[in-house]
This record gives sequence, structure tokens and C-alpha cells, in this order.
Amino acid sequence: MRPPLRIDSAELRLVRLPLVTPFTISTGTMHDKIFPLLTLRADGIEGYGEGVMDPLPDYLDEAIPGALALLSEVLLPSVIGRNFANPQAVQAELKPWRGYRMTLATLEMAFWDLWAKSLDLPLMTVLGGDAAGVEVGVSLGIAPVDVTLGRVADHLAQGYRRIKLKVKPGHDLGLLQAVRAEFPEAHLTVDANSCYTLADTALLQRMDDFALDYIEQPLAWDDIHDHAVLQQRLRTPICLDESIRTPADARKALQSDASRVMNIKVGRSGGYVESLRIHDLCAAFDVPVWCGGMLEGGIGRAHNIHLSTLPNFRKPGDVSSASRYFHRDIIEQKLETAAGLMPVPLAGPGIGVTLDRDFLDTMTLETRVFRA
Repeated sequence: MRPPLRIDSAELRLVRLPLVTPFTISTGTMHDKIFPLLTLRADGIEGYGEGVMDPLPDYLDEAIPGALALLSEVLLPSVIGRNFANPQAVQAELKPWRGYRMTLATLEMAFWDLWAKSLDLPLMTVLGGDAAGVEVGVSLGIAPVDVTLGRVADHLAQGYRRIKLKVKPGHDLGLLQAVRAEFPEAHLTVDANSCYTLADTALLQRMDDFALDYIEQPLAWDDIHDHAVLQQRLRTPICLDESIRTPADARKALQSDASRVMNIKVGRSGGYVESLRIHDLCAAFDVPVWCGGMLEGGIGRAHNIHLSTLPNFRKPGDVSSASRYFHRDIIEQKLETAAGLMPVPLAGPGIGVTLDRDFLDTMTLETRVFRA
């Protein structure tokens, strides 16, 4: 049995990566990916975690300024210099804090990577997964219909197993009609990012005509009840994303039939311990899950790939090629799909990737160092 790990120090960076193409959803347009990158050190080993909160609270009610403050002033001082027997012990230390699920996940994920490396095992093995690669879909931002048709064609030719179209009022039925007419056999889904209400039920019912695999998060970001009402009025399965932040949220959604497919984002859910519980709950209800993406850099993308090797990840996830988003990533390995599969990074134990430190330094906006 491995002795406890003592966290000796930590480094917290704020990183900015320009996007190859602006990414537009119903809440706005992103030109750069800005994120916290955390390194934990113990016994000469480094573990990495990437925060998925946005600069402003436009996805969920959490943003980078608050995350940096909580990590710097509370969370990191509470763990540095202490011994932890396993990741569950770290999660227990974080459990008393309310909200800030993405901030808590940043720390917990870094420790999982550290822990797996201390055992000299791939993270997927420690989590209970096993795969050489995972099925990949693609998420296409809002763009003119003719542009979207070209992007769909390109990604289907590359072998992506599912096409997800971002939609919003006024950019929905016409888009679906055009895409489905051009690609009648493609696996299509739509993601509304919470931009509709029950008053739009008649419009959403018309989406039943386009043979969608599911409709993702059509209603409010913090709602479960209205999604259950809407699901009774639709043939197409509803998939919840923003609404599922805890295992309790998942249980309520499953029991009320508000989510017949579920998106698990380890960052959104507070870390791996909670994500594993959500995964197992969905398996018990025979509800398939898939791994959502937040335009992560290489560290977050590698974490998502390892999570996706668990058995109930039965739908293609959003862990598509890094080159779709970035001219250059912050890791040395190339996380690229081949024939619709993303290989699991296994260049070493843990998440299986290494930092491109020279390039990372050029993309770092600020750095904070913490020692025992």
C-alpha cells in the first residue's frame, strides 16, 4: 500500500490561448480560452488540473476571479504541507464548501493526476476505465447556415461520430432543415445552452421531425422540473448539462425523467469522486452518458479522455482534436482524433501528457506559487 502523499507546493497560472476560430453559442462569442492551470507537487512528482470556469459567469454562476481567490486564499493553503492517503481524502477536505464546483474540481483533478503518477498507473486505470481510445463527436458553434454545412461535411469526412449544432431562437429549425436535408444519415444533436423556455414547447416539438439523438439543455441552466415537463411533450430525448452539478441533481433528474441522456463534465461536477457517482447513478437507471467539453487546453482534454474510458460513456463525447481550437497547445503531445476515435494519452502515468513549458510561459498571464 502506498504511503500518503504530502503536498509540498503548488503553482497556479492564468493562461490565455487564442482560438483558431471564434466559438459562438447562445450566450455569446469566445475569441480566447482563458483558464487557471494548477500544478501540485509531492515527492518529486507533479499533478495537473485545469479550471473550466469562464472569465464571466455566462455558463454557470462561477467565474475566474472568484476561482483564483478561493484557490489562493483558502483551498491551496488548506492542503499544502498536509498528507493525503488518497483522492477521496482530498475531496472530503473540499466537501464543506458550497458552490464553486469548478474551482473544487481544479484542485481535486490535479491530485488525481498526482496520485495516479505516484502509483505509476494511467489515470483511467485508477478510475476504473479501460480503452485504447474513445468515440468522439464535434461541437459546432453558431455560424451562417452555409458555413455550418461546410463544417458538417468536413467533420463527417474526418470520421466524427456525432455532430452537435449550437442553436438559439431564430437559428434553429431552418438550420436543422438544411443540415438534415444535406446529411440524412448523420448522428445529429442540438445544444441550446438554456436559451428556451416552456413557452417554446411548440417550436421544440418541431425538432422531433429531424431524428436528433437528443436535445441538450433546452431550458434554464438551474432547472430540472421544467425539463421533466418538457420531456413528456417530446419524442426526442433530453440531455442535461448545466443543470447537473451534483449526484443529487443527477438523481432528481433521473427519477423525474428529466434527462434520458446525461452530459458529465468532471470540471462542472466538482471532480472525479462526484463524476463517478453520477456515472454510476446513470448506469443504474440505464441512462447513457457522454463527456462534454469546455474548449479545454491539453491538460483538461487529457483528463476528459481518461474519464471517457468508463463503461457507461456510451455516446460520443466532445473531446475532439485540439487543433480544431488551438494553433498550438500547452502540452507536448498531439491530442488528435483518427477515424472518429481519440486515443487515450499514455506517454506516462497519470493523464499521460507533459507540459510544453517554453510555450506555456509565453501564454501565461500571471503565476502564483505556494509552499508549505
